[in-house]
Amino acid sequence: MEDRRARIGLAIVTFVVATSFGAHVAVPLPWTPVPMTLQPLFVILAGAVLGPRLGAAAMATYLAVGMGGAPVFSQGHAGIGWLLGPTGGYLISYPAAAYVSGLLAGKASSSALRLFGALSAGMLVIYVGGTAQLAFLTQLDLRAVMALSVLPFLGGDLTKVLIGVFVAKRVRPTSLARL
Repeated sequence: MEDRRARIGLAIVTFVVATSFGAHVAVPLPWTPVPMTLQPLFVILAGAVLGPRLGAAAMATYLAVGMGGAPVFSQGHAGIGWLLGPTGGYLISYPAAAYVSGLLAGKASSSALRLFGALSAGMLVIYVGGTAQLAFLTQLDLRAVMALSVLPFLGGDLTKVLIGVFVAKRVRPTSLARL
């Protein structure tokens, strides 16, 4: 039992660290307050690799670490105030996105097509969270908010989903069996 708990704890910490690393790989875009980061890749992978509950727990832990003051959000930011800003909706959606990705990914033997759909659905959850908060903060119409919160990221996020499918197909059979 202790060995299982240790494996689960290590898996959660691994995704907290990976997501933190992904936040520091940030490319600011001059026309939007939202930078392009690698965080979404690790969010959807957390769900697919750890399963819905543990993936969501990893992302909730990531948020708690950042709210506690550790510089784990994009470009080294931290604190609860960051969750109230233009990128906060994306961040707040991470546990739900990991849960959805994990739930829809299904068994370790799931097909690449199923994984693609599951990871895409997780990405959609992130978009909904980010767009909702940005719309609330800017009071812009939906078309303008989508131009700031979704459209600049579609190509990069499709690439992240494809990378996620590739990684998950190789990691899931052993990781899900061991947790």
